[in-house]
Amino acid sequence: MANKKEVIGRIIGISELNVKVLLFNENVKLNDILTYEDEEGIRKFEVVQIDNNVASTVPFERVIGLKKGGAVTLEEGGLQIEYSDAILGKVFSPYGDVINHKELKSLKTRNVYDRKLSFKELNINNAPLWTGIKALDFFAPLQKGFKMGLLGGAGVGKTVLIKEIINNVYKRLKSNAVFIGVGERSREGQELIEEMQESDLLDKMSMVFGQMGENPCSRSKAVYSGLTLAEYLRDEKDQDVLVFIDNIYRFIQAKSEISTEMKRVPIENGYPTSMVSDITDVEERINSIDKGSITSFQAIYIPADDITDEAVQAITTHMDGQVVLDRKVAEKGIYPAINVFKTTSKAVDAEVVGQKHYDLVQETLRYLSRYEELEEIIAVLGIDELSEEDRMIFYRSRKLRNYFTQPMFVSENYTGIKGVMVDIEDTLIDVEDILNGKYDDVDESKLLFRGTLHE
Repeated sequence: MANKKEVIGRIIGISELNVKVLLFNENVKLNDILTYEDEEGIRKFEVVQIDNNVASTVPFERVIGLKKGGAVTLEEGGLQIEYSDAILGKVFSPYGDVINHKELKSLKTRNVYDRKLSFKELNINNAPLWTGIKALDFFAPLQKGFKMGLLGGAGVGKTVLIKEIINNVYKRLKSNAVFIGVGERSREGQELIEEMQESDLLDKMSMVFGQMGENPCSRSKAVYSGLTLAEYLRDEKDQDVLVFIDNIYRFIQAKSEISTEMKRVPIENGYPTSMVSDITDVEERINSIDKGSITSFQAIYIPADDITDEAVQAITTHMDGQVVLDRKVAEKGIYPAINVFKTTSKAVDAEVVGQKHYDLVQETLRYLSRYEELEEIIAVLGIDELSEEDRMIFYRSRKLRNYFTQPMFVSENYTGIKGVMVDIEDTLIDVEDILNGKYDDVDESKLLFRGTLHE
């Protein structure tokens, strides 16, 4: 209760995103949590700036009912979230509260800003992280500790792909996942929770939601809280954890809103001067150590489709690759709807995945690129005008395109086709066989939505 705690300051200014507090105590520092109690309950604010003895704080929730002169106390330990096995199956708010009506008997909590990886802890000799999804493992292989951008609009199969990756990695490695929703619409968040439940994935993961309708303090904290959950699984359970952040751009937006309220001079486009360091603080926590790793997929909203936007550039410099889902691919009935020309990974390197894998990727892309040119020629002149070699490339490319479709475990209920996981070695054999003409006499439709061919 406020009267039992030492009063360390009083409120001297109130606005929607900035509660100014006159401090009596010099021990208050950045990121500390201050509390104010009235008949409506306990209000909390986080210290984001201190000028002499005046703290600028961002309220966790609305400021209606706050009064100037109100007594403020310090909450010990700062912003905390559960740091135990109890996190699995739970959906948290960015402030560490459970929001999916599940009881949480707290075993241990930890401050969400505590963990900073030292240079000595980092492990850069990362093993590949195979997902069993042909298109992903072939065109954009993951390594443990990788950060991958996940680009794609609504309705192109992003959620299905995310669910399938969680499902497959759990089956292969018994590793759990963390989903961080930053600026999610409440309805979309609820849909995702229900879908995870229906797919029997919710108890294998932990979720944090900072929803769109909440204030920017909530949205900016979701990432820190979610990474703390992931660090528990990596550091204490020695797991190779998957983290999905949707959407990392909204984190920058939230920071911009707070910065504007603090009257800080922004850089171009209204982004805060601290933008690069804010992103670096987050991205540097996503890494691999000797005992385990955090591998992340980060959805990146691209404002006005401008890939040169400063925030997008600052985020993508940290990425090890990107997976691009394309509506034009989805419209052809090809799922996962991966645009293979825009999808990249630093692991597509002869020294990482081996010479054979590297060469097959280059040759496949050469075929598919030529196929796109041939489609235009055929549309005008017809297929009979093609040379023998071009005709061969055309038909084999269609087989390759169909081959990279895959039945998903998480969509068995809708498709009626049993899900499959395909080993990368099998994928390489199949692709090589298609390119060498082994399946020239097989109808291309026979290659749709199946696993490996050579069995």
